Amino acid sequence: MDILDELSSNLQEGHADRTKQLTETALAEGIPPHDVLEKGLIAGMNIVGAKFKNNEMFLPEVLTVARAMKQAMDVLKPHLAAAKVRSRGRILIGTVKGDMHDIGKNLVGIMLRGAGYDVVDVGTDISTQKFVEAVEREQPDVVGLSALLTTTMLHMKHVIEALDERQLRPNVKVIVGGAPVSQRFADEIKADGYARDAASAVDLVRSLLRDDSAAT
Repeated sequence: MDILDELSSNLQEGHADRTKQLTETALAEGIPPHDVLEKGLIAGMNIVGAKFKNNEMFLPEVLTVARAMKQAMDVLKPHLAAAKVRSRGRILIGTVKGDMHDIGKNLVGIMLRGAGYDVVDVGTDISTQKFVEAVEREQPDVVGLSALLTTTMLHMKHVIEALDERQLRPNVKVIVGGAPVSQRFADEIKADGYARDAASAVDLVRSLLRDDSAAT
């Protein structure tokens, strides 16, 4: 088996030590860091995402894969930086004010990192003002807003309105998600997209940023 296929396979199975070791071996053999990332790690995470979406993998398994991915990325990151490999985009995620739920948000972050994106997680119970400040500071390509309570959903609308008022909206896409959120609600608050789960969020981000780059 090709070493990158073996890397992808071990990542999918959540073998953290082996995944880390194979990453180190691939780099030592002179395989470019970009290929290790794309053909090994991201290829594996894409399969994990598809299986999770189809209920062939479940949260505990995905979290095990995420730990393996983190160990591999700790090895790979300095090499990517040295090779000046750019991330696919910068994504800022957080749970809106009044809502402390973070499992869904965290899973979105895991899947996005695994897909090659730079993720800034600002946490839970984040006020509109803090979201705006984070967007100004981090300059993300996409902002992901999460809510698990119907009583906190409206804060998503407030964040979008505040980004409009600060004239930040032309530079950033806003996506929303969480158990009570729907495509209809996303349309009503003028979000750029809605994702029902973490794997769908990755697909949505890919689509938005691909469309954005095609338009420029």
